[in-house]
Amino acid sequence: MEATSRQKATWGLLAVTFAWGATFIWMKQAMNAIQPEIEAYGRIPVVAILVGARFTIAFVALILISQEARKALFDQELWKGGAILGGILLPGFIIQMIGLDSINPSTSAFLTSLYVVFTALITTKITGQRVTRTMILGVALATFGAGFIEGPPHLSWGLGEILTVICAFFFALHILFTQKITQEVNPIGVTATSFLVVSFGSIIVAFVSGGMSAIDAVSIVNDQGVVIPLLCLGLIGSLFALLLLNLFQRYLHPVQAAIIYALEPVWTTVFALGLGMTTWTAWIAVGGGALLAGNLMVELRENQEAATDEKPVQQPP
Repeated sequence: MEATSRQKATWGLLAVTFAWGATFIWMKQAMNAIQPEIEAYGRIPVVAILVGARFTIAFVALILISQEARKALFDQELWKGGAILGGILLPGFIIQMIGLDSINPSTSAFLTSLYVVFTALITTKITGQRVTRTMILGVALATFGAGFIEGPPHLSWGLGEILTVICAFFFALHILFTQKITQEVNPIGVTATSFLVVSFGSIIVAFVSGGMSAIDAVSIVNDQGVVIPLLCLGLIGSLFALLLLNLFQRYLHPVQAAIIYALEPVWTTVFALGLGMTTWTAWIAVGGGALLAGNLMVELRENQEAATDEKPVQQPP
């Protein structure tokens, strides 16, 4: 039974990476469409409004389709869990988008993928969960693959690089807290409350950073080049992806989940190639191959261990 749950979880998280791979394209489209507003109102309030709108769309859609999500609004424990997960997601998403503006995609992918390393380190130091040699090698391959899939990253350690590393740390924390919280409370319910926390938190960030001009900046959600990407970000990047994440990640070791999430750049590159936003290079094969090798290595090893654990113990004659 455990092996079956793990296999379903692996496929579920692979679907998460597929959705997240597409979100990069939609984020770039939305950011390109609102450059005039960024210059007029400031980068932080505009990005915060974009993040808030994205999670508001996800929240509204979820409570419309799920009775469990509606019940969560009256459950104190689910609000506590949502406050923690949403409180981690909020700075992670905002910092990532701000950092992405000043560094190239390959550098951003490499630095963001450091959440795989952070997850392994924090797991070892705090949770006490065992990190095997196979997982350590998988972490190394995944980090290398994510960083080099678009060519060697060029690090200058400016503000963009520093912000992206901070963002990676927040994403590692989200992986670990998701593991704990979704094993204790209803995953769908905590998804709903976390969405609402991010939405309200984004509004606060927008007003604190932009003052009353943030009210005028809200008009960006109606921009012709923003509406479709924003809907895709909300319904697919947030609702679909994070709901699956909360439902399935609890069945896997957090480091294994982090390694699977590192496949996101593979899908991003596939979408970018299909849309003509990038061109084929040998680095795509090198980086993508390293990511796939890291995932297959860990998955096969974990399946082998799960199968061994499930074998019936032979009784002595």
